[in-house]
Amino acid sequence: MDDTADVEDPSADLYRRLRRECRRRADELWAVSSALHTHPELAYEEHHAASLLTAELRRAGFTVERGAAGLDTAFLARAARSRGRCVALLLEYDALPGLGHACGHNLIAAAGLGAALALRAVQVEEEFEGTVFAVGTPAEERGGGKVVLAEAGVFDGVDAALMFHPGVHDWSWAPLTAQTQVRVGFHGRAAHPTGDPTGGIDALAALVQLFNTAAVVSRRLPPGSHVQGIVTDGGVATNMVPAYAEGLFGLRAATSTALDALVADVGRWAEGVAAATGTGVEVTRLGRGYAHFRNNDVLSDRFGRHIAGSGIRLTEPVPGVFPGSSDIGDVSSRVPAIHPFVAILGDGASDHTPAFARAAASDRGREVMLAAAEALACTAADVLTDSGLADRAWARQREKAAAGL
Repeated sequence: MDDTADVEDPSADLYRRLRRECRRRADELWAVSSALHTHPELAYEEHHAASLLTAELRRAGFTVERGAAGLDTAFLARAARSRGRCVALLLEYDALPGLGHACGHNLIAAAGLGAALALRAVQVEEEFEGTVFAVGTPAEERGGGKVVLAEAGVFDGVDAALMFHPGVHDWSWAPLTAQTQVRVGFHGRAAHPTGDPTGGIDALAALVQLFNTAAVVSRRLPPGSHVQGIVTDGGVATNMVPAYAEGLFGLRAATSTALDALVADVGRWAEGVAAATGTGVEVTRLGRGYAHFRNNDVLSDRFGRHIAGSGIRLTEPVPGVFPGSSDIGDVSSRVPAIHPFVAILGDGASDHTPAFARAAASDRGREVMLAAAEALACTAADVLTDSGLADRAWARQREKAAAGL
């Protein structure tokens, strides 16, 4: 099914005007992106970023609410004309410890801002009805600001949630897995390892056995499922049998349902190790984590058509490659959403590296930011002006939900 047929015919002038508005702001948007890049802030500490972005939106006539859902660095900015549909543009702006913007969130924020400003400029000329909704979403890297915002009802009444992500692939959508963390603590019995060699019960040995079990079983986990752990408490001295040991495990799976099953599996592995070693065990899931991303291909296809106008051709993801997880998953389980990747480094490179941080401030980064801003603005305008497209997007959303995809 091709939802992009004749996309340029009735709305070609609207698209030209939106692209023109983005391009005339190119230097302004790049200044914002560069300011974020040179002043990286970690999760829930993005005060400079939130202030900078909301100031730009206020100047353009948006009504701005800071501290959304109780998050100091989240914000909601709305520009409405009459009644109609609502499109959310998602802005990320947190950085990574020690690496700065090695995930390119400075480009995400600037592109979303550019799309919002362009839409507002055209909307003021009474080109279309509806609400342009810029949502500042902190803490994607750690903490999941979108999860909090979604649970607070921020996306209730939204017809589409749009963002892009810089990457090392040109993909129309991102196969982002569900993820959570599990803490496993083993309780043993302290003793002197030589003076009383049979009196102790080694909790650390039990934890090591759990790591070994995970390594063996992981070979037959389904695609997208993954278990990675670290030791967070391994004892206090080598001349004491550890009475307590603890590990933290990151779990990922292709769907939220598969993730729940994997959490249950890890619990059973831990109980089996405890039974074999004579230890006690506590398994604690740390929050719900992130849901898997549910791509709305009605909208991602439309975005792909628009960004092709900038010479960027998006393809389907490589089967079996899962680039990570994101709190956009929790938004996509509620409303039609897109999360395409656009490359700022070539295949074989990786994000979360110093090289990617440099790319996020490069000429290529600027080109991708502007192309993404234009495509986001045009896709948002399609949702706001074409009721048929919005209806098809919601129909696809319901189909995927019913199938558990």
